[in-house]
Amino acid sequence: MDITERLSFFAALYKVNINSDLGMWLLYITILLLSIIVFKLGFAQKLPLLKTVIIYFFLIFGCTFLTFLAIFLPIAEGLVVAALILVIYKIRLHRHKNA
Repeated sequence: MDITERLSFFAALYKVNINSDLGMWLLYITILLLSIIVFKLGFAQKLPLLKTVIIYFFLIFGCTFLTFLAIFLPIAEGLVVAALILVIYKIRLHRHKNA
């Protein structure tokens, strides 16, 4: 079985099997940005600066682990879906409050 058949969409898009250094960095940045978007849209609250720094530190650390899983599992794809659902929810909530 060829390994390219088992890669997730973003891993295949960034060609982690051909250029692993650049591909893994791009995959990591994608997962990190999508995680930050999902966190901000769904879970973020006003926190003091130190607590915010700690939250983002653990988010960055967790995304490092998720990047290795995202080679074969649809982690980034799931984050895209979660971000889209949260954007739709926020738009509908905003419309409901203004109506």
